[in-house]
Amino acid sequence: MEGISGKEGVKVWDDQLWLRDFVANDDTAFEALVKHYQNYVFAIILNFTGPDEAPDIAQEVFLAIYRSLPGFKPHNLKAWIGKVTVNKVIDWKRRRSRSELEHLQIDISTTPAEAGSDPEEMLLEEEKQRLLREVCQSLPPVYQRAVNKYYYEKKSYQQIAREEGVSVKTVESRLYRARVLIRQRWKEVVE
Repeated sequence: MEGISGKEGVKVWDDQLWLRDFVANDDTAFEALVKHYQNYVFAIILNFTGPDEAPDIAQEVFLAIYRSLPGFKPHNLKAWIGKVTVNKVIDWKRRRSRSELEHLQIDISTTPAEAGSDPEEMLLEEEKQRLLREVCQSLPPVYQRAVNKYYYEKKSYQQIAREEGVSVKTVESRLYRARVLIRQRWKEVVE
């Protein structure tokens, strides 16, 4: 592998030599690239995420680099690797955010005592319930009433419809829209 050169035993990285070796199907070329740039890639990733996620994102980065290298036009390899890394971190954050939102189950009927006997867990649950109540209070009045009656007062759709003087379908629609708004606002509060 010639991607590393230098005088008197000092190894100097040369992107052009490395790229030539990679294109020539040198089996060790990509391994050398990973070793040379792994700290750079991890440093970028760790600016955006924690150490637990970094290895998975780095693996995605190097896989993307490997797949894209045949079409790579020689210019600044390090800058390109940095750009690929940042894009993969952004993709990962978007996927995680979407996944968390999809799995967010808003259950405003649980009480802190049901969360468990661990004091820390109870405090976290109480804080979550407080934030959720604030989010619910920020809803338009028509949705706020529907949420309060259904989740807190434990009334059925039929009971709410009678009290509000609307159809059951309207109650369903109001609760659905309220849940959508709660999810949106919850995401803003949590971030």
